[in-house]
Amino acid sequence: MSETSNTTPNHAPRSRRSGLIWHFLKGSRGFFLLCMLCAVFSALAEMVTPQIIRVAVDQVLGKNGTESLSPIARSLLARAGGAEYLRANLWILAAAVMAVALIKAASQYGFRVYNAWGGETLVKTMRDTLYTHIERLPFQWHMMHHTGDIIQRCTSDIETTRNFVSEQLTNLIRILILLVMSLVFMLGMNVSLTLIAMIPVPLIIGYSIYFHHQIWEGFQKCDENEGKLSAMVQENLTGVRVVRAFGRERYERDRFDRQNEYYTSLWVRMGEIMSRFWSTSDVLSGIQVMLVVVFGVVFCLRNEMTSGEYIAFISYNGMLVWPIRQLGRMISEMSKAGVSMERIGEIMDAEEEKDDPAGAAPPLNGDIRFEHVTFGYEGAPEMLHDVSLTIPAGSTLGILGGTGSGKSTMMYLLDRLYPLPASGGRITIGGVDIQQMRLSHLRGGIGIVLQEPFLFSRTLRENLMIASPNLQERELKEASRAACLEETILGFSKGYETFVGERGVTLSGGQKQRAAIARMLTQKAPIMIFDDSLSAVDTETDAKIRQALEKKFGQATIILISHRMTTLSKADQVLVLDHGRVAQLGTPEELRNQPGLYQEIDRIQSLSREEETA
Repeated sequence: MSETSNTTPNHAPRSRRSGLIWHFLKGSRGFFLLCMLCAVFSALAEMVTPQIIRVAVDQVLGKNGTESLSPIARSLLARAGGAEYLRANLWILAAAVMAVALIKAASQYGFRVYNAWGGETLVKTMRDTLYTHIERLPFQWHMMHHTGDIIQRCTSDIETTRNFVSEQLTNLIRILILLVMSLVFMLGMNVSLTLIAMIPVPLIIGYSIYFHHQIWEGFQKCDENEGKLSAMVQENLTGVRVVRAFGRERYERDRFDRQNEYYTSLWVRMGEIMSRFWSTSDVLSGIQVMLVVVFGVVFCLRNEMTSGEYIAFISYNGMLVWPIRQLGRMISEMSKAGVSMERIGEIMDAEEEKDDPAGAAPPLNGDIRFEHVTFGYEGAPEMLHDVSLTIPAGSTLGILGGTGSGKSTMMYLLDRLYPLPASGGRITIGGVDIQQMRLSHLRGGIGIVLQEPFLFSRTLRENLMIASPNLQERELKEASRAACLEETILGFSKGYETFVGERGVTLSGGQKQRAAIARMLTQKAPIMIFDDSLSAVDTETDAKIRQALEKKFGQATIILISHRMTTLSKADQVLVLDHGRVAQLGTPEELRNQPGLYQEIDRIQSLSREEETA
């Protein structure tokens, strides 16, 4: 893959990120709703326990009046038989505490179970949606992004988003209930002490907002460099044979170490920021608790609070501090999740390749015409300049040119792997502009064997039948025979069931090329393109493949991109490209007698063959 852009994206609007999360939550919203409902019951149960302890200390054991209790508490106390009855039956209070504890335990169990279901369903939905979307993105998009970086976004960034939703957002209801209810009960017991307890709260919220920006930028750098590190690993693992063959292990290891060291340093810096963040939080939280304890004792000594109220107040204060700290943590985690959603959003924002169902579906066995085609890749100089030629139906066109002359680009444009701009001329097949054709119909009628053949980690049979899953055994063997692959396959102990490694690593270069040719032949396409796909086979095999193509697929229009003159010599006409321009066009015999690139290469290769036979 070509290098991805290093530009730093702008922060996405929160509405877009939240809308994307809402879209991904389809299928898991019910689980998270039940999860939040359990969180509500857990929070309410947590609120009740300090009130039971307060009544036990003040009214039951302390024999205080019930004037300080709320109407609801006085009503419940009366229904339980009153303070005198409870004093004689303390087991009732113990049973009430146990009952509340059981409700809380059951609620927390339900919270975790539904949270797990919701989290895993969310991850599955995100992976399915992203994978489906990526599969539909244009070839041009894939060429602009590292595979390793895409994988990192589809794994690490998804996991980060899941953690935020399942660990932070689902706790939001519980946090709000604890925060509001704690303040209500605290205000009901002592307004002055409640105001003292609230003094550090604006500071906690303020420093959380202050650190939010730093945490966002830090996580963004870490995430981007994790993608670069993943891309580096992916490239080295898939290209391990090249690394070993050229003895580049030390170079690649040093290159990885430098990137890994930089990536580690980013996380060390993030650790320093987070340490300052949580240390400040601990100090302010400790000061807040100290203020409540000290002033609470003073109020008790002044008889402005009862012992039961003081104990309950301390419990509610703990419930108040935890939600406030959690809100601070939520802000930091939101920064991290925001970066991940931004990176996932960049993929989802990429426009899918659309196929017009109402597009034309004409026969593809007509003449192919390039009419004043001009094209340049994004951010690069023009690759093709005013290219015009006609490829008669059923003929064979050879294309010759130096590296970067635009040979493969012409084929990419013909197959619409890259869009031809409106001002870049047009390409027609049988007189119909390919831009007006249904994309699936066009690509289904064009078979391409790329310069670097790709085989999946599957059996040979599965690789050969990718283009035609319903292929008959006879047709499969015919395609293998035409590609001079059948003898090789029969040489394997498992034949067509032989498993090839990643990218076909267990096969030689020539075997991979022949397998790719056989795979394309199973498509039985009226247009066949061989993009320098015979370079790894010997001259004799090259000739056999061309003879088989001519005999079995003589009606197809064949385009051969090659630097081997023996391959081009059997073409009906040869196009010579020079820096994206048509330098020569004619039959092999005509070009052999014309001064130019074709004649020069033919002379050099003829001398080489003579030396080999001498």
